[in-house]
Amino acid sequence: MKKIVAFVLFTMVSIGLNAKGGNFEAKRDVLPGGYNFWVYTPDDYDAQGHPLPLIIFLHGASLCGNNLDRVLRYGTLDAIEKGKIIPALVVAPQNPGGAWNPDKINDMLQWMEAHYRVDASRIYVLGMSLGGYGTLDFAGTYPDKIAAAMALCGGCTLKNQQNLGRVPLWIIHGTADKAVGVNESKAVVQGLQKAGNDKLLRYDWIKGGSHGLLARLFYMQKTYDWLFAHSLKDRPRGVDRSFEIDREDIARTYQELKFQPDMYEND
Repeated sequence: MKKIVAFVLFTMVSIGLNAKGGNFEAKRDVLPGGYNFWVYTPDDYDAQGHPLPLIIFLHGASLCGNNLDRVLRYGTLDAIEKGKIIPALVVAPQNPGGAWNPDKINDMLQWMEAHYRVDASRIYVLGMSLGGYGTLDFAGTYPDKIAAAMALCGGCTLKNQQNLGRVPLWIIHGTADKAVGVNESKAVVQGLQKAGNDKLLRYDWIKGGSHGLLARLFYMQKTYDWLFAHSLKDRPRGVDRSFEIDREDIARTYQELKFQPDMYEND
């Protein structure tokens, strides 16, 4: 009887799904009071081998709730399922509602470092909309843990945002965004510029870009190549400016993936 109960409990905590080029595991109730989350491990992940980079993906408001499967609908994990090869661990928490909590994200990060071979010098965070806010709030709260961050069509709720100047950061927002106005991102940029704290900052305003348009960046190779170009070991810290993302790149992604252009307009 004890063996049956133990098996049921294990099944509730960790459910594995085969993915293209790796494995997804659902982690439920492993962090008391914290987020439930998905973990992706590539096929070549070896628990005794070399540490791998870690990507933290933060979703938007449309995926909030208590059904962890919703997190698979778009973003980094969905890109992997569609064939994107990402040589890294990926952790994708689910926010039950409200703003992302930087301390809870950090609790999840510490759990990952305790249970997986994580390269602590190559931890990245990216998110869209509510996840864009979460990305900046987390990076601004724990700047010494993040090698690079990308925030799409979001903003920042931190009263003091100056720690964002310590993180290689790319902020991208569409000028025609009706769900989260571009001024939310511009306020962050202007605050760092005014303080002369923008040496690690880059930003792009996609002319005529809608809210949902930015979801396509999770499926672009350039997104991950840019993140991986950074490490906490870089001396001095710098921000890579060799990559460009424009409307042609986004349109090409739409053609390749048959993306629904308005799917995430209110995310």
